[in-house]
Amino acid sequence: MEKFKDDVEAVDALREAYKQLHDEVSKVIIGQEAVVKEVLISIFSKGHCLLVGVPGLAKTLLVNTLSQVLGLQYNRIQFTPDLMPSDIIGSEILDEAKKFKFIKGPIFANFILADEINRTPPKTQAALLEAMQENAVTIAGVRYQLDSPFFVLATQNPIEQEGTYPLPEAQLDRFMFNIWVDYPSFQDEITIVKNTTSNKSTTLKHVLSAEQIVEFQNVIKKIPVNDSVYEYAVKLVAKTRKNTEFASEIANKYLSWGAGPRASQYLIIGAKTHAVLAGKYSPDIEDVKAVALPILRHRLIRNYKAEAEGMTIEKIIESLL
Repeated sequence: MEKFKDDVEAVDALREAYKQLHDEVSKVIIGQEAVVKEVLISIFSKGHCLLVGVPGLAKTLLVNTLSQVLGLQYNRIQFTPDLMPSDIIGSEILDEAKKFKFIKGPIFANFILADEINRTPPKTQAALLEAMQENAVTIAGVRYQLDSPFFVLATQNPIEQEGTYPLPEAQLDRFMFNIWVDYPSFQDEITIVKNTTSNKSTTLKHVLSAEQIVEFQNVIKKIPVNDSVYEYAVKLVAKTRKNTEFASEIANKYLSWGAGPRASQYLIIGAKTHAVLAGKYSPDIEDVKAVALPILRHRLIRNYKAEAEGMTIEKIIESLL
């Protein structure tokens, strides 16, 4: 693996790698520029993503494409009402020697696609909690470390709610980004239809290895941050907590619950990555603003007044910014 002489060289290499990744992914994923960028930011920030969108918007295809260009071990888990925790993390069986042997589940990979995560009960959803936070799972008192990098990308359909189980707040908080996947533009949809209804084939090349991704994640941690940016990020999160010292008027009026400290952490690490990809060596307030919406979207809970008046989470966050 290539070793960098200094941090500046490493930052430049990360920016170049991002451009190559973007170019490769764009061969398959047409449009969805913001979605691709946010997913890549979360990977380099060592975070997890929740993709929310109606069926047919290439959410699964995006994950599949990323796993190919990143050269990572990839597993897809289809979440269903009868899925058990052991179906995700693995289970112990009695072998021929009458000794218990642990059989690893699909969670033991670098890249996990948790497809339609809200279709399984909370007990099974919770099987992901330790893995997402600690990069490890515990079976029968034995702790098993997961490979690095480890990244969970979950998908969720916002329309069909029959037979679904809303994600618990503790589970939602583990996701760095909540990314809304919207319909493609008219021209993008024409390109998609042309590409998918012909015999055109696309060859993707590996851009990064698992070791290089871990190296770049460590580079992001070293990026210096000005105290004013720390203060802005923490104050932005504090504004969401109603009836507290820094609570904003809109939070007191429309929110029943605000964001926790994990949001402040993600705002800074996300701003660092956003700054690097934009050609900067240190983040500013604009970088914090750029990642605020997908980070705060799933951490704020509206009250009945907000719902009655049609005040969306997006409008509330825009007002806070």
